[in-house]
Amino acid sequence: MDLIPRSNVAHKLEKRSLLIAINCIAALSIFFFGYDQGMMGGVNGAQNYYQDHMHFGHPDPETGAPVIDDTLLQGGIVSIYYVGTLVGCMVGGWFGDRYGRIKTIALGAAWAVFGAALQTSAMNHTWMIFARLINGWGTGILNAIVPVWATETAEHKSRGQFVAIEFTLNIFGVVVAYWLEYGCAFYKGGNGSFGWRFPIAFQIIPLLFLFAIVWIFPESPRWLVKVGREEEARYILGRLRGETGEDMGKAEAEFQDIRNITELERKTATRTSYWSMFTGIGSGKLHTGRRVQLVIWLQIMQEWIGIAGVTIYAPTIFRTAGISNSDVQWISGLNTITYMLSTLICVFTLDRIGRRWTLYWGSVVQGISMALAGGLTTAGQSHPLGSAEAKAYSSGAVAMIFLFTATFGATWLTVPWLYPAEIFPLEVRAKGNAWGVVGWSVGNGWLTLLCPVMFKALKENTYYVFAAANVITIPMVWALYPESNQRTLEEMNLVFAADSIWVWDAERNFKILKEQNPELVQAAQRGHSVLDPETGLPVRSSVGRNMSLDVNALQSRHHDDVVDEKQTFKHG
Repeated sequence: MDLIPRSNVAHKLEKRSLLIAINCIAALSIFFFGYDQGMMGGVNGAQNYYQDHMHFGHPDPETGAPVIDDTLLQGGIVSIYYVGTLVGCMVGGWFGDRYGRIKTIALGAAWAVFGAALQTSAMNHTWMIFARLINGWGTGILNAIVPVWATETAEHKSRGQFVAIEFTLNIFGVVVAYWLEYGCAFYKGGNGSFGWRFPIAFQIIPLLFLFAIVWIFPESPRWLVKVGREEEARYILGRLRGETGEDMGKAEAEFQDIRNITELERKTATRTSYWSMFTGIGSGKLHTGRRVQLVIWLQIMQEWIGIAGVTIYAPTIFRTAGISNSDVQWISGLNTITYMLSTLICVFTLDRIGRRWTLYWGSVVQGISMALAGGLTTAGQSHPLGSAEAKAYSSGAVAMIFLFTATFGATWLTVPWLYPAEIFPLEVRAKGNAWGVVGWSVGNGWLTLLCPVMFKALKENTYYVFAAANVITIPMVWALYPESNQRTLEEMNLVFAADSIWVWDAERNFKILKEQNPELVQAAQRGHSVLDPETGLPVRSSVGRNMSLDVNALQSRHHDDVVDEKQTFKHG
């Protein structure tokens, strides 16, 4: 394949080894994302940072714990990052659909390096606010495009597993951030700026590596089909799926599905701007407006079930539970380790039980653990500080936080990032995933801004707010979010073709459309041959004239065809 540079790994690797290589690069970006989130928990606890440079707090003269004088400024420095991710994801979605996934990843990495350098050198809160805004822009670009690249190259039967593995690296980033900061806190007694500047600068290392190496990886075959570079797309698909033995014809079948759905999307949708996607104007039976609302609210609820507070304000949460300041940091670090290990559960269950059931059991256990954490903390504070009863109740509250974090890692961590990359039409997939990042940015920014205020005003009752959010998600997912597990990316257009918002109507409509549009779900799903039985060569198909996402239109055409046949027979 002369069109693809010889240095590209697609020439050297194939099938599972190529998929693993692609997911390692995607995981590197996700690692940076996790590190960047976990980093601020330790930075906020550095005295040189919050007292000498940002001026929003002072240490308690007795315990040494940070006393926050300006919770709005503390929350604002953290949450402004998510304004940057919101802007960045919109840029990344547009750039990714126009110029490709690989170039967009490189752009995001370069921009994030610039933002990280500015954060490292910050001398006051104004400087830090603008630096975090810029750093967030780079993160938003990467978050908008990396899940799309990963899902578009993965096979539909193992798509969830590969993305779940990436998010194990995401939490590994959180673990590295916590323990690196914990170690830096001992340097010169934790009094200098090294304790918070070095952890911020550390994220530049994986970003530079990502920028340098992503250029030798293959572009998404689906994006290549979309822009008319079909020869390259077919070659990459062949390397991803294999061309011999049992794999013969698999890549060709998937290639035909992609070509067909691309043509149908262009016939169905007339507008692809962000505003048109948000409102659903011009999307026809693709119903992109509904999909946008689903991914935005799934990401918002991901944060409001409590994880944003636990990740960024873990030290505050453990102090609220009665843990001494000297023990807070290592307990927070231990929590991140159990968090990371729990993500391995999702690797083995996500493609087995599906996206919906993963969210169900997560919401149930998370809601119970948050409610119990609030009750146990309240009970512990009703006893004298340091008493056996207070310690027992505090230990129970900490155990519930550990249970919550582990359950989240096994369930809600991955699905809200995977789902947006699965359900949008190819024509606007990067933009669609960007809308998911918008939801994450809004939910995260909103919550991290309010978290210091909530913990100060409500104290342990904040846990009940998170518990209630978990309860709300159960009927929300049951009624509104169709299953994407074991379905090709092309099939999701059929799932969302129903005019009704309810899952049961979408599933009923999907079954009908699948029977009426066999050209859209060919051999990659059904096992039908796409090879000529005489020549053994691939059979290239074109979009059928009657293909549609409208059940009634197809039934009407079928009726007309029957009438025409009867008339022909009669006159014959």
